[in-house]
Amino acid sequence: MSGNDKVRVRGLSVHRPIIYGNTAWLLTPEERATVNPDHTHRWTVALRSAASAPGKVGDADDLSYFIKRVTFKLHETYPTPNRNIDKPPFEVTETGWGEFEIHIRITFVVESGEKPISFYHHLKLHPWGPKPNDPASGELPAPSPPLSPIHSWKYDEIVFSEPFQVFLNTLNAHPPTPLPKTKRSLGPGTSENSFTDGTEAPEFTQDMEKEEADRLEAARKAVIAETDKRRAQLIEKEQELERLKKAVADAQ
Repeated sequence: MSGNDKVRVRGLSVHRPIIYGNTAWLLTPEERATVNPDHTHRWTVALRSAASAPGKVGDADDLSYFIKRVTFKLHETYPTPNRNIDKPPFEVTETGWGEFEIHIRITFVVESGEKPISFYHHLKLHPWGPKPNDPASGELPAPSPPLSPIHSWKYDEIVFSEPFQVFLNTLNAHPPTPLPKTKRSLGPGTSENSFTDGTEAPEFTQDMEKEEADRLEAARKAVIAETDKRRAQLIEKEQELERLKKAVADAQ
């Protein structure tokens, strides 16, 4: 980078909406015969843009202009549990029988000057919510078709605070696809977070983006309030210490 490119743009933050999570399918008897017979599901864990491509959950935008690598750390029982993905799609497909936590590490392009960040996702193979025809639930949800995929996705935003000018130019050259105002049908499945269990795959919307912004703002205000509280307590303790020092000095 040149000298000007290394200058950070003060007072500016740029965000990129992403989703991360997984889709899982129940293996058919024929499929189980071709893989480990103990495995019950095929699943894909992925990191994608929040806006959805036609017929997909997310993945409308190529994120490689700011992401160099995504590393998925699977359960240690998988061969080569650390899977490094250096180009889109940033995802891993496997088969298995159990749920576990997956560590997702994002490494950014060199010109960004940003440190890697991490997310954690609990692999989901089974639907949520009350069991069908469970009187204790108060509801009688219809079961999903046997081969319907299970969806587990979370929305987040990667925030670049005071980016280098050269990186800001790259970000400005690749604006994210706007999220739809309301959810559209993407196909069968079960969803999480702001979506209720049902028969449609999740799609993330402007309303969810606003909810996330409100959540981040509330968290920021909470941090400021807690910092102010701790600062006041520290000042009070320092004043008390000075009073004790003075009392000891006067007593001598």
